[in-house]
Amino acid sequence: MRNQASARRLAAALAFGISSLALIAPAAARDLTIALSSNVNTLDPDKSTTVGTDLSVAAHIYTPLVDRGPDLKLRPGLATKWEAIGDTAWRFTLREGVTFSNGEQLDAEAVKWNVERVLDPKTGARNKPWFAAITEVRVVSPTTVEFVTKGAYPDLPDQMSMFLLMPPKWTAENNPSVAALGSGPYELVRFASGDRVVLKARKDYWGEKPAFDNVTFRIIPEDSSRIAALQAGDIDLITGFPTSEIARIKSGGKVEAGSVAGTRGMFIKLNGLKAPFKDNPKLWRALNLGIDRKAINDGLLDGLAQISACQPLSPVYFGFNPDLKPVPYDPAQAKKLLAEAGFPNGVTMDLEVPTGRYIQASDIAQVVASQLGEIGVTVKLREMEFGAFMNKYIVGKNLGDSAYFGLGWPTLDAGGLLNFWEKENPQSYWESASFNEAAKAARSTNDAAKRTELYRKLTAQLCEDSPSIFMFFTPITYAQSKSIAWQARGDDWVRTIDIKTR
Repeated sequence: MRNQASARRLAAALAFGISSLALIAPAAARDLTIALSSNVNTLDPDKSTTVGTDLSVAAHIYTPLVDRGPDLKLRPGLATKWEAIGDTAWRFTLREGVTFSNGEQLDAEAVKWNVERVLDPKTGARNKPWFAAITEVRVVSPTTVEFVTKGAYPDLPDQMSMFLLMPPKWTAENNPSVAALGSGPYELVRFASGDRVVLKARKDYWGEKPAFDNVTFRIIPEDSSRIAALQAGDIDLITGFPTSEIARIKSGGKVEAGSVAGTRGMFIKLNGLKAPFKDNPKLWRALNLGIDRKAINDGLLDGLAQISACQPLSPVYFGFNPDLKPVPYDPAQAKKLLAEAGFPNGVTMDLEVPTGRYIQASDIAQVVASQLGEIGVTVKLREMEFGAFMNKYIVGKNLGDSAYFGLGWPTLDAGGLLNFWEKENPQSYWESASFNEAAKAARSTNDAAKRTELYRKLTAQLCEDSPSIFMFFTPITYAQSKSIAWQARGDDWVRTIDIKTR
């Protein structure tokens, strides 16, 4: 009996010891791996406007004043509240005690420095047009900052959801294109351009503790390779693969897959600053009528895309024009306009196609080339890596005859998106004094009714003049491990803070 009692006491002691060790042992690190279809070209959030790659990664390290959740609604970021002060100023109240990971204070002075950095021509900030209307930043107190604007700026809070704040002292002493240090939930461990970005959770993060200790973004351009890596368990989340793969991925039973409506409109941007497109709206309209968007949607996108209503806005945007309808497919009228435009025997044009960025871009471009060929337009496809294309397009101001391109605006306001057709925007290849005048007027008032009226005028002009061929809003396809929960979103942000474990 004594031997049995001793055995029970020994077993109990061992069990207690094991459970005690379990209590004091550190929890296993939780890792997350996300595959991106194109390269992260820079870690400097002011040197990129690409949400799906550069800014998504940077958002893990840096904090915005205002955040936009997976439901696409605004919520506090560094700022806890914001309000309009008259017609030409906004006041933001900041959280107290927030610091960058090197100890620098993220206060009103730091916010002021960040705005001034963007507006400084020496910075060469790609996001400068977003904030060009700001004429002064007033530091009211360490936790209160005011932005004075040239006129009304009704969507400034929305725009601030894309403004990621950097530490002034650290930035001045480092190269933020290849290094990063911020106030966000993660710190940079490794940046290998073309391969991966590795992050680790910040121990002293001021906000909600992230669900994952280590996050890796891997650059895998090939759709088949991303899908195979997901199914093998090497990747937890992928986006931007062909719609035709959804059913096949789901049939394996190992992962989940689907799509959500996207907010990024795809179009063919025509270079209106050079021949043959300069000052030739009949040629622009001929190309618009020569493309069968429905056939492309049904044949390549399984009918999941939303055909553009002759404008760059979808119905989720403030300023969407419900009076406009999709451009019909009319090859006979297209040929007639082509002749009236001065090309009775046809015309030859280049179409630049950035790879690894837009869903099925190469396939879509090939069908477009075939369809335009039927009306007498010879299209020469020029494929190039997305980063190289953006440098050519924006930095070099050297767009070819045309390009297959996509634009979405996370503010979901027409003002930010329509700015891309204004002359002063470096991405505009079209000049229209009347469009510029109306666009500035739309930004000069906080009156929603007046803004709506002006935006409808602007979208109607884009539809009538046709300096771009508006195609469709492609779906956002995604597939994920069953061990994570992610609310897929249509605005291109891919952020770990939106992902939880199951």
